[in-house]
Amino acid sequence: MHYQSPISPGYSWYEATAGERPEYPALDGDMRADVVVIGGGFTGLSAAAHLAKAGTNVALIEAHRFGDGASGRNGGQFGTGQRAWAEELEGELGFTRAKALFDVAEEAKAHVLGFAEANGIDIDYRPGQMSVVHRKRYLKDYQAHADIMAERFGYPHISFMDARETAERLGSTHYFGGVRDTGTGHIHPLKLVIGTARVAAEAGARLFENTKATGIVSQGGKVRVTTPAGTITADKALIAVNAYGGDLEAESAAHIMPIGSFIGATVPLGSDSPVIPGGEAVDDSRFVVRYFRKSTDGRLLFGGREIYAPGDPQDIHVHIRRQIAEIYPALKDVEITHAWGGYVGITMPRKPFVREVMPNVISAGGYSGHGVMLSNFMGKLYAETVAGNRDRLKLFEELKIPAFPGGRRLRSPLLFLALNWYALRDRF
Repeated sequence: MHYQSPISPGYSWYEATAGERPEYPALDGDMRADVVVIGGGFTGLSAAAHLAKAGTNVALIEAHRFGDGASGRNGGQFGTGQRAWAEELEGELGFTRAKALFDVAEEAKAHVLGFAEANGIDIDYRPGQMSVVHRKRYLKDYQAHADIMAERFGYPHISFMDARETAERLGSTHYFGGVRDTGTGHIHPLKLVIGTARVAAEAGARLFENTKATGIVSQGGKVRVTTPAGTITADKALIAVNAYGGDLEAESAAHIMPIGSFIGATVPLGSDSPVIPGGEAVDDSRFVVRYFRKSTDGRLLFGGREIYAPGDPQDIHVHIRRQIAEIYPALKDVEITHAWGGYVGITMPRKPFVREVMPNVISAGGYSGHGVMLSNFMGKLYAETVAGNRDRLKLFEELKIPAFPGGRRLRSPLLFLALNWYALRDRF
């Protein structure tokens, strides 16, 4: 019988194919550490690994199993740069800061691949990504984007595709064009979670699963994190819970909102399938984005149904199959072997939230669907900060991230209305 996550619906193809998934003990008793990390996803595990490798005494707690949240259940796509295009950030922040944020993201991409290779983690990396256009009026922006990336940001790997090339590379005539990025790719995220936890543990980090943080206090130069079965006292803390933080820390909760996103895996389509013959990952221009790719065994992994109301969805596979059929009519009756979901942490401007929320306590999250490479690198940047170099983390700390309006009582219904309006706009 397979393991079922208590916080995310469905059994994922990742869980079925990740291989051995070691279990770590729950915390039992009080403990002292230099740094305590709350959250066992990409950010927290990466921070623990880099801190431990540097000789820091680090303890990490996770409320459930490593990978039960977004880090182990996401679409696996890297992307390039930040969530917003570099030219959008230039218009808002100026060229110097936009270029610095782009360069950090490029380093983040290289870091994930280098970390995996150096530590013997097979993450099923496959190169290539296509961003495709579902409305003709967006074509000029996408064509300009390819030119801007090469000419202003020194990134020559993006090329514009017309409708014909898009149809050939996608195996579908549903889209009007797009761009193809040969400088990025996609991975098996749960394998990276498992591997990063192994690296952290081997380096000396003390890792605890099924250990929920029930409170955090910073006082007198010390940080105390309470759990049901013990307290961890440390000099510093990293809150890396992202969409799963609940009410642990008020400032993070006010700035990071969870939204549900869901994925289905089909049966293997066969070597003669016309679907994405080049093996690239795909995302589209909808605000409620659809994202899909082929797995190493030839399945279509398709994500696209987001919800903004609380509660788990019913019949994930039915809704996913319907969206697949819009793009690939021949797959209207395809068997969905796995269907699962999870919660993504978003911020109002879709930029990461990184802030010192109380003395010696930094919170990081809100990657807004662009976290596979950024969240892993954020863990490294936090470790750099503990070692005395905060310069690169400050690139994110200085971003202006407003709180969601409406306070605790109204922010969820207001977000539900706003984002469903965007979903409606995608149809016109």
